[in-house]
Amino acid sequence: MEKGFFAENSLNGPRWSAPAVNEEVDPAAVPSPAQVARLLAAVVQQSGCGGRGTHLEAFFGCMYYAAMRPAEVIHLRLGQCHLPDSGWGLLNLSGGVVTSGKEWTDDGAVHEVHSLKRRAATATRPVPIPPQFVRMLEAHIERFGAAPGRRLFRNMAGNYVDAAVYRTTWARVRELALTRKERACGLAKRPYDLRHARILFWLHSGVDPAECARRAGQSI
Repeated sequence: MEKGFFAENSLNGPRWSAPAVNEEVDPAAVPSPAQVARLLAAVVQQSGCGGRGTHLEAFFGCMYYAAMRPAEVIHLRLGQCHLPDSGWGLLNLSGGVVTSGKEWTDDGAVHEVHSLKRRAATATRPVPIPPQFVRMLEAHIERFGAAPGRRLFRNMAGNYVDAAVYRTTWARVRELALTRKERACGLAKRPYDLRHARILFWLHSGVDPAECARRAGQSI
Protein backbone atom coordinates (compact mmCIF):
# COMPACT_ATOMS: atom_id res chain seq x y z
CA MET A 1 0.00 0.00 0.00
CA GLU A 2 2.76 2.45 0.91
CA LYS A 3 4.61 1.80 -2.34
CA GLY A 4 1.46 2.09 -4.44
CA PHE A 5 1.31 -1.51 -5.67
CA PHE A 6 -2.25 -1.96 -4.35
CA ALA A 7 -5.11 0.46 -4.80
CA GLU A 8 -6.92 -0.61 -1.63
CA ASN A 9 -6.19 -2.63 1.51
CA SER A 10 -8.13 -5.89 1.40
CA LEU A 11 -7.32 -6.58 5.07
CA ASN A 12 -9.55 -3.76 6.25
CA GLY A 13 -12.59 -6.04 5.93
CA PRO A 14 -11.85 -8.99 8.29
CA ARG A 15 -12.75 -8.51 11.94
CA TRP A 16 -10.54 -10.45 14.35
CA SER A 17 -9.40 -10.02 17.92
CA ALA A 18 -6.37 -11.69 19.44
CA PRO A 19 -7.33 -14.36 22.00
CA ALA A 20 -6.77 -13.51 25.63
CA VAL A 21 -3.47 -14.71 27.08
CA ASN A 22 -2.83 -15.42 30.74
CA GLU A 23 0.59 -13.91 31.44
CA GLU A 24 0.43 -14.27 35.22
CA VAL A 25 3.00 -16.52 36.87
CA ASP A 26 1.53 -19.56 38.62
CA PRO A 27 2.92 -19.44 42.21
CA ALA A 28 2.69 -23.23 42.45
CA ALA A 29 5.19 -23.55 39.58
CA VAL A 30 7.88 -21.30 41.09
CA PRO A 31 10.53 -23.22 43.08
CA SER A 32 12.04 -21.95 46.33
CA PRO A 33 15.82 -21.46 46.69
CA ALA A 34 16.08 -24.82 48.49
CA GLN A 35 14.15 -26.56 45.70
CA VAL A 36 16.33 -24.90 43.06
CA ALA A 37 19.41 -26.20 44.87
CA ARG A 38 17.98 -29.73 44.67
CA LEU A 39 17.21 -29.31 40.98
CA LEU A 40 20.66 -27.99 40.06
CA ALA A 41 22.31 -30.79 42.03
CA ALA A 42 20.22 -33.27 40.05
CA VAL A 43 21.38 -31.67 36.78
CA VAL A 44 24.96 -32.68 37.59
CA GLN A 45 23.80 -36.26 38.14
CA GLN A 46 22.74 -36.38 34.47
CA SER A 47 26.41 -36.35 33.45
CA GLY A 48 26.16 -39.92 32.17
CA CYS A 49 24.50 -38.57 28.99
CA GLY A 50 27.77 -37.61 27.31
CA GLY A 51 28.55 -35.07 30.03
CA ARG A 52 25.36 -33.22 29.18
CA GLY A 53 24.27 -32.70 32.79
CA THR A 54 27.53 -31.21 33.98
CA HIS A 55 27.59 -28.92 30.96
CA LEU A 56 24.02 -27.76 31.59
CA GLU A 57 24.42 -27.00 35.31
CA ALA A 58 25.66 -23.48 34.58
CA PHE A 59 23.18 -23.25 31.68
CA PHE A 60 20.24 -23.62 34.06
CA GLY A 61 22.16 -21.58 36.62
CA CYS A 62 22.02 -18.62 34.24
CA MET A 63 18.23 -18.80 34.21
CA TYR A 64 18.07 -18.84 37.99
CA TYR A 65 20.90 -16.62 39.23
CA ALA A 66 20.63 -14.01 36.44
CA ALA A 67 16.94 -14.44 35.46
CA MET A 68 18.00 -14.97 31.85
CA ARG A 69 15.74 -16.16 29.08
CA PRO A 70 16.85 -19.43 27.40
CA ALA A 71 17.65 -17.57 24.16
CA GLU A 72 19.93 -15.21 26.12
CA VAL A 73 21.72 -18.13 27.80
CA ILE A 74 22.38 -19.82 24.46
CA HIS A 75 23.89 -16.55 23.20
CA LEU A 76 26.06 -15.86 26.28
CA ARG A 77 29.74 -15.29 25.46
CA LEU A 78 32.93 -15.05 27.50
CA GLY A 79 33.27 -11.34 26.84
CA GLN A 80 29.93 -10.71 28.55
CA CYS A 81 31.04 -12.34 31.81
CA HIS A 82 32.83 -10.28 34.44
CA LEU A 83 33.96 -12.80 37.06
CA PRO A 84 36.14 -11.31 39.84
CA ASP A 85 38.26 -13.41 42.18
CA SER A 86 35.92 -12.57 45.04
CA GLY A 87 32.53 -10.98 45.55
CA TRP A 88 29.78 -10.34 43.07
CA GLY A 89 30.17 -10.58 39.32
CA LEU A 90 28.29 -9.15 36.35
CA LEU A 91 26.79 -10.47 33.12
CA ASN A 92 26.41 -7.84 30.40
CA LEU A 93 23.71 -9.32 28.20
CA SER A 94 23.43 -8.20 24.59
CA GLY A 95 21.10 -10.51 22.66
CA GLY A 96 19.62 -13.94 22.21
CA VAL A 97 19.57 -16.89 19.82
CA VAL A 98 16.18 -18.08 18.61
CA THR A 99 15.31 -21.16 16.55
CA SER A 100 13.37 -19.90 13.56
CA GLY A 101 13.75 -22.72 11.05
CA LYS A 102 15.64 -22.33 7.79
CA GLU A 103 12.43 -21.60 5.87
CA TRP A 104 12.00 -18.35 7.83
CA THR A 105 15.51 -16.87 7.87
CA ASP A 106 17.17 -14.72 5.23
CA ASP A 107 20.28 -16.90 4.96
CA GLY A 108 18.67 -20.33 5.38
CA ALA A 109 20.18 -20.84 8.84
CA VAL A 110 18.14 -22.61 11.52
CA HIS A 111 19.04 -20.06 14.21
CA GLU A 112 18.96 -16.29 14.30
CA VAL A 113 20.65 -13.86 16.68
CA HIS A 114 18.26 -11.16 17.89
CA SER A 115 18.74 -8.08 20.01
CA LEU A 116 17.49 -8.08 23.58
CA LYS A 117 13.72 -8.30 23.90
CA ARG A 118 12.09 -4.85 24.10
CA ARG A 119 15.48 -3.19 23.52
CA ALA A 120 17.30 -1.42 20.68
CA ALA A 121 19.67 -3.48 18.52
CA THR A 122 22.80 -2.19 20.29
CA ALA A 123 21.38 -2.18 23.84
CA THR A 124 22.91 -4.18 26.67
CA ARG A 125 21.50 -5.28 30.03
CA PRO A 126 23.93 -5.63 32.95
CA VAL A 127 22.82 -8.13 35.59
CA PRO A 128 24.69 -8.61 38.90
CA ILE A 129 25.34 -12.24 39.86
CA PRO A 130 26.13 -13.61 43.35
CA PRO A 131 29.51 -15.11 44.30
CA GLN A 132 28.29 -18.72 44.25
CA PHE A 133 27.24 -18.34 40.62
CA VAL A 134 30.52 -16.62 39.75
CA ARG A 135 32.28 -19.76 40.99
CA MET A 136 29.90 -21.99 39.02
CA LEU A 137 30.63 -20.12 35.78
CA GLU A 138 34.37 -20.17 36.43
CA ALA A 139 34.27 -23.93 36.94
CA HIS A 140 32.25 -24.34 33.74
CA ILE A 141 34.70 -22.24 31.71
CA GLU A 142 37.71 -24.08 33.16
CA ARG A 143 36.22 -27.47 32.31
CA PHE A 144 34.55 -26.83 28.94
CA GLY A 145 36.24 -23.73 27.54
CA ALA A 146 34.34 -21.81 24.87
CA ALA A 147 32.53 -22.73 21.66
CA PRO A 148 32.98 -20.94 18.31
CA GLY A 149 32.25 -17.25 18.79
CA ARG A 150 33.43 -17.65 22.42
CA ARG A 151 30.01 -18.90 23.48
CA LEU A 152 29.82 -20.62 26.86
CA PHE A 153 27.30 -23.30 25.89
CA ARG A 154 27.21 -25.68 22.93
CA ASN A 155 26.02 -29.10 21.84
CA MET A 156 28.30 -32.06 21.14
CA ALA A 157 29.08 -30.71 17.65
CA GLY A 158 29.95 -27.24 18.95
CA ASN A 159 26.73 -25.67 17.69
CA TYR A 160 23.91 -23.96 19.56
CA VAL A 161 22.24 -25.86 22.39
CA ASP A 162 18.92 -27.20 21.12
CA ALA A 163 15.77 -26.52 23.13
CA ALA A 164 14.67 -30.16 22.85
CA VAL A 165 17.92 -31.26 24.51
CA TYR A 166 17.76 -29.06 27.58
CA ARG A 167 14.02 -29.68 27.98
CA THR A 168 14.59 -33.44 27.93
CA THR A 169 17.32 -33.07 30.55
CA TRP A 170 15.05 -30.88 32.67
CA ALA A 171 12.27 -33.47 32.57
CA ARG A 172 14.70 -36.09 33.91
CA VAL A 173 15.94 -33.66 36.56
CA ARG A 174 12.41 -33.05 37.85
CA GLU A 175 11.83 -36.79 38.15
CA LEU A 176 15.03 -37.16 40.17
CA ALA A 177 14.88 -34.07 42.39
CA LEU A 178 11.21 -33.48 43.13
CA THR A 179 8.68 -35.44 45.10
CA ARG A 180 5.60 -36.87 43.44
CA LYS A 181 3.47 -34.15 45.05
CA GLU A 182 5.79 -31.39 43.80
CA ARG A 183 5.72 -32.76 40.27
CA ALA A 184 1.93 -33.13 40.36
CA CYS A 185 1.40 -29.45 41.24
CA GLY A 186 3.59 -28.39 38.29
CA LEU A 187 6.55 -27.15 40.32
CA ALA A 188 9.37 -26.01 38.02
CA LYS A 189 7.63 -27.67 35.10
CA ARG A 190 9.68 -25.58 32.65
CA PRO A 191 13.27 -24.34 32.84
CA TYR A 192 11.74 -20.86 32.40
CA ASP A 193 10.33 -21.16 35.93
CA LEU A 194 13.89 -20.71 37.20
CA ARG A 195 13.79 -17.18 35.79
CA HIS A 196 10.52 -16.49 37.59
CA ALA A 197 12.03 -17.85 40.82
CA ARG A 198 14.92 -15.37 40.67
CA ILE A 199 12.67 -12.40 39.95
CA LEU A 200 10.47 -13.30 42.92
CA PHE A 201 13.59 -13.80 45.06
CA TRP A 202 14.76 -10.29 44.18
CA LEU A 203 11.36 -8.84 45.02
CA HIS A 204 11.13 -10.71 48.34
CA SER A 205 14.68 -9.59 49.17
CA GLY A 206 13.63 -5.95 48.92
CA VAL A 207 15.09 -5.09 45.51
CA ASP A 208 13.16 -2.19 44.00
CA PRO A 209 10.56 -3.46 41.46
CA ALA A 210 11.91 -1.09 38.80
CA GLU A 211 15.40 -2.56 39.27
CA CYS A 212 13.98 -6.10 39.13
CA ALA A 213 12.26 -5.24 35.85
CA ARG A 214 15.46 -3.72 34.45
CA ARG A 215 17.55 -6.78 35.35
CA ALA A 216 14.98 -9.13 33.86
CA GLY A 217 14.43 -7.06 30.72
CA GLN A 218 10.74 -6.59 31.41
CA SER A 219 8.34 -3.71 31.83
CA ILE A 220 7.24 -2.88 35.37
